[in-house]
Amino acid sequence: MATIAIIGAGPRGVGILERISASTPELRTGTLEVHLVDPHPAGAGRIWRDAQSPLLAMNSMAADVTMWTDESVVCDGPIVPGPSFWDWAQAGPDVTGWPADMVAELRAVTPATFPSRRLQSRYLTRVLRDVVAGLPPQVTVHVHPVAATGLTDRGDRQVVTLDGKPPLTVDAVVLASGHLDATPAPAERALLAQARERGLRYIPPEQTTDTDLSIVEPGETVLARGLGLAFVDLVVLLFEGRGGRFENGRYVPSGREPVLVAGSPRGAPYHAKPEYGLRAGRPPTPHFLTPAVTDALPRPLDIARDLLPLMAKEIAFGWYHELVNGHPELVTVSWAAFLARFTELAWGSTEMAEFLAAAVPDPVDRIDFAALNSPFAGLEAESLAALQPKVRARIAQDLRQHRDERHTPHLGAFTAMLSVYGELMRVQPEVAPESVTRDVPRWQSFFNSVASGPPGFRVEQILALSEAGYLRFLGPGMDVTIDDAGFRATSAAVPDEVRSTILIDARLADPSLDRTADPLLAGLLAAGGAREQVLVAADGTELRRTGLLEVRPRDGAVLDAAGVPHERRFAVGPHTTVKAAGAFTRPGMNAQSLRYNDAVARAVLRAVAQTATAAA
Repeated sequence: MATIAIIGAGPRGVGILERISASTPELRTGTLEVHLVDPHPAGAGRIWRDAQSPLLAMNSMAADVTMWTDESVVCDGPIVPGPSFWDWAQAGPDVTGWPADMVAELRAVTPATFPSRRLQSRYLTRVLRDVVAGLPPQVTVHVHPVAATGLTDRGDRQVVTLDGKPPLTVDAVVLASGHLDATPAPAERALLAQARERGLRYIPPEQTTDTDLSIVEPGETVLARGLGLAFVDLVVLLFEGRGGRFENGRYVPSGREPVLVAGSPRGAPYHAKPEYGLRAGRPPTPHFLTPAVTDALPRPLDIARDLLPLMAKEIAFGWYHELVNGHPELVTVSWAAFLARFTELAWGSTEMAEFLAAAVPDPVDRIDFAALNSPFAGLEAESLAALQPKVRARIAQDLRQHRDERHTPHLGAFTAMLSVYGELMRVQPEVAPESVTRDVPRWQSFFNSVASGPPGFRVEQILALSEAGYLRFLGPGMDVTIDDAGFRATSAAVPDEVRSTILIDARLADPSLDRTADPLLAGLLAAGGAREQVLVAADGTELRRTGLLEVRPRDGAVLDAAGVPHERRFAVGPHTTVKAAGAFTRPGMNAQSLRYNDAVARAVLRAVAQTATAAA
């Protein structure tokens, strides 16, 4: 019998289990025992657990969530279709024992609904149940609802130490823990110490759902640094979570609200998720940024020099495929003529700009990367109060473009961006360290802002809170300092400063292997069984420590301190050097996450292929 431990039983761990199940009949004849280890509910895991506020929603629509492979997925393992979230909801799952509000939510779900995370937990639980029910006869699964606290080698096998339970001795291990907590970074520790010395309150980056917000007093001014998804959760919990409600586009207060003053370097919240479908169908991507093209480029790659023009052209291709085919009345040329000229011209050239101006008369119908990346660029006002209507106007305009079907090219660009993300991640191991240091954070920030935004109804709520005076935006270029009077926030948009005795860093902690709160990974690092990725220039100069667990790109094998891969120890997820866009994906997208799950699962099965079975 061969044994495998999967540390982390959320969507990533379950995705690996499903792919192990799919490929076992091909790659293993003997019996196989799989142990799922997670202190949080198996299937849902920590992020999607049922025990969280029912107000918190997904950032994906019901029709855009699946854990299963389909005919679009190009992988070596068998395709095993299964229900998307929407399929599952339509089928009428057994709701015995469900809370009444969750039953009501399920009954009201449509393909365009953004379900609550609690409802998503029920779908993920069903996925795990279906995976287990479909296991080959020689595979058994055991769930251990405890934390894994250590991992050591014992000959050819590995010992997983469990919190309060006997250890597991297994043949292979997959680390699939998802987002990891970390102790504060040096700058955050310094700010914590300074805040405590002055009797101030500072909340460093962390999962907002786990933050103790009881320290925020009603009526006080609170500084929030960060305007991404963690900020959206913060807004939900501080306002609606305290009894406020939204009626007819207006906020009705409970009397327990603070006043939130928020900003970031970009100064703008993430773009809302598009709420329409594609009129022209999914653009045939990749078209310009293809594996054949990128494989032919000289190594090492430089993103800005070699890839960025192709990345931009690919995303623009998705935009214009939808515009020209879905809205022919808005352009002056046919798709065949457009594509021929678009293909021959270099992105960013004067000729391309002239062609697009002639082919697409209205500037609003042309893709504008600068505006997408920095929607508040140039925004200024004589005071913070005067800035607010200007900010609301831009946010409202952006929301309209993500709801009005005149602007479906945004969705075409979004779809192409997913393709670009996958190809960039594929070739990233061959990108020069200097370029990774300089260019990857910029790309990730742009991708998050454009492709990882909140549902439109959340943006509506943000606008309502701003109209009511409970939420104020500082604009781009936020800067925070601390002195004996408290925290002081300024921005490039207004001459005003805002003072507060509380600062919340509304974002996730940066990944850090050497500051990880996970005892298993900390122990591996200390023992030399793992290493943090360090980007080093050609001359040996250290450029940056990424905080990521270094793995072999093709299959996630964990590298030890000397850079040698452990052939029976694997890791997947955002804490590793191989990034996937998410643990689950849209149906029909040939998703990188599903393809990578397949590659890792098959590597795990090959690693234990020679393990003797009990029958042998």
